[in-house]
Amino acid sequence: FEMLGNFSFGDYFKKEAIHWAWEFLTDKKWLALDPERLTVTVYLDDDEAWNIWEKEVGLPPSRIRRDDEHENFWPAGAPSNGPDGVCGPCSEIYYHPQSGGKEVEIWNLVFTQFNRVGDPPDNLRPLPKKNIDTGMGLERCAAVIQGVESNFEIDTLRPLCEAAGDAVGVKYDFHGEHGRALRRISDHIRAVTMCVHEGVVPSNEKQGYIVRLLLRRALLEGFLIGKQQEFLYQLVPMVAELMKVPYPDVQESVGAASETIKEEESQFLGIIERGLSLFDRIVERCRKSGDAKVSGEEAFELHTQEGFLIEMTEAMAARHNLAVDRKKFEKLMENFRKESGRGNFSDSVMAEGPLDAIRKTAGGTEFLGYDSTEGTGKIVGIIAEKQLVDSIDEVGHVDPIAVVLDRTPFYGETGGQVGDIGTIETSSAVFQVIDTQRDGELVLHIGHLKNGSLKVDEKVQATVDDLRRSGIRRAHSATHILHHALRTILGPNAQQRGSLVENDLLRFDFAHKGPLSQEELVQVEDEINARIAEGAVVGTEVTDQKTAKERGAMMLFGEKYPDKVRMVTMGDFSVELCGGTHLTNTGQVGVCRVVSEEGVAKGVRRITAYTGHRALESIRHSENLLKEVATALKVPQLDELPRRVTQLQEELRKAKQELAKQTRASVGDSVASLLEDAKSVGDTKVVCAQLEDIDRETLRLYADQLRQRGGSVAVLLAAEIDGKVALLAAVTSDLVKRGVKAGDCVREAAKAVGGGGGGRPDLAEAGGKDSSKISDALSVATEFYLGKLE
Repeated sequence: FEMLGNFSFGDYFKKEAIHWAWEFLTDKKWLALDPERLTVTVYLDDDEAWNIWEKEVGLPPSRIRRDDEHENFWPAGAPSNGPDGVCGPCSEIYYHPQSGGKEVEIWNLVFTQFNRVGDPPDNLRPLPKKNIDTGMGLERCAAVIQGVESNFEIDTLRPLCEAAGDAVGVKYDFHGEHGRALRRISDHIRAVTMCVHEGVVPSNEKQGYIVRLLLRRALLEGFLIGKQQEFLYQLVPMVAELMKVPYPDVQESVGAASETIKEEESQFLGIIERGLSLFDRIVERCRKSGDAKVSGEEAFELHTQEGFLIEMTEAMAARHNLAVDRKKFEKLMENFRKESGRGNFSDSVMAEGPLDAIRKTAGGTEFLGYDSTEGTGKIVGIIAEKQLVDSIDEVGHVDPIAVVLDRTPFYGETGGQVGDIGTIETSSAVFQVIDTQRDGELVLHIGHLKNGSLKVDEKVQATVDDLRRSGIRRAHSATHILHHALRTILGPNAQQRGSLVENDLLRFDFAHKGPLSQEELVQVEDEINARIAEGAVVGTEVTDQKTAKERGAMMLFGEKYPDKVRMVTMGDFSVELCGGTHLTNTGQVGVCRVVSEEGVAKGVRRITAYTGHRALESIRHSENLLKEVATALKVPQLDELPRRVTQLQEELRKAKQELAKQTRASVGDSVASLLEDAKSVGDTKVVCAQLEDIDRETLRLYADQLRQRGGSVAVLLAAEIDGKVALLAAVTSDLVKRGVKAGDCVREAAKAVGGGGGGRPDLAEAGGKDSSKISDALSVATEFYLGKLE
């Protein structure tokens, strides 16, 4: 839901905040709520707020209530339980509906007037400048104004709940069996649509994880109701329509958002059946053993094998009054990331406690790397296994170690540029640096001790891998040139949205509505290489933000810059703020080759390019591939390849047409044979068979013809396609009316081959892993149909 608010930092305070809130809620110019239906609460001993409400606003004492720190203090319980930091009492405004239903909190006024330090008593110290921070629920206010009992009944959400019901095949009723599930679906798809529109797509990282979680929760709700196909994507146009007044631009991304959501649905539907089956077994185990908790191992299996995010498992477990061993799950996940190499190996050395301790004693790390790739420094901190240590002498640590120096030529990863690698040495020790990270003003050299020992306060020689650094410098300078080229060819709106700079490789995300044409890509690449050939001087200057703006420096949207900034210029065509390492002349890039262009989110495109030696290797690789293709196709000259490929495509098209014609002809004979061998239950025939050398399209053709020619028929066909099991169940309409459903049959059969699936009552598909168990799947299907029909 959306939260409205107003803020004051050292300006107006309690009196104004209360009066203005009351005016907005009750004045006819604004919400015009009936003042007689409003009550308020204040903190237990906040006499100032009480007096303002009673003596100035005019509320009778019977409509003012005092509550303790758990109800009317922010953060809740802060005076007694913390945390330390700014806090204060609050005053909540409630509306009492005419229906006599439960009171609704619509606005919370927080008076941030204290700094909590330590435990009580006397731990609330007045702030020199007091602040206001209020929060009003938009949908709650709409529900009050529209006279409905829930946020989900307002005019921008009720239609979405009804559409969700239509999408899953049930009617929406607020108090009905599926009412709560449909409200969850509506809430989640609205949030996801807005996120995807803003470029946050489903993933396993950060914001993308939340989007994936919401989508999978919503899809699971629909699946449990009985919708076993993608359906959430169908609700995106409705979300855009309902939100078009405040957010008109959402309608522009309906197509892209629908496609993204449908793709995520398809991915999860492929595994959801197995996950639910496993979860049911876990619940049964808990029931039989009397255990009230899903084990960490079980949650881990659901997460890693079946794609059930831990929050989903917790929500499902709660429906059965079960808890989840989250602590054990987290431990297993930590080990899993280590073993698979999927975790960030710097996690174990980026612990905040040790870093804060180093920061207090050493301040920061002086960076020497703009002018040199070598330098001397002193060790000011060593972190091993998340602990601050005075020395290390054990060679062969499994986990990486972090060494912090007072000065270093190593560049810590930031601004899209990867961290340096190299060595830190003394006369008797070698520390191999495999990554360099930055945390505030500290630079952490992450790696392994190869021999000897290191200790705090020891002098060391730090040496960066110069060859790799040179490749990074080429790629970083080329990134600035690419940014210029895109703005020149596509216009000023083609602004940077993100980047990755590695050794002779760059990845650049930028704002643009659609894919670039081949002609535009050629123009961009030509412009880049023209600026490289120009040999423009690359200059750097540290200045203040005001001067940088006056010089036309590019400042990236969303970035925070310090008062003093580093400005990088290239000839007369590029001025950007950047802390990375660069060349001294654009000609040193050598050459830049664009190798791909793709979309990564709505309105965001990505170009990947190579520079220097890697660009030359890429060109040679492409030439070699073309030569290999030409040789295979017996084409003497490369420029004859397009004609030969076109010729082959036409031959392939004709061959496919002929093969399809022959396949359709042979299907008829095979169908007759299958019907002849079918089991019969009354007038109904049951066909469960494995087909060889067949694709999915022909598998469906078999099912269609069996239903057309077999009268009343129940079908389960199996085939091994591309090394995996494909199952297809189909029944005629008369059997659907009798309660025989293809989806139920295929789900049961799929379990035998280690798979899952579903679909419509008359036609459903599934997949599986174990082709050796196809005969078992056919037996399961046969027994299923016979059991339903006899």
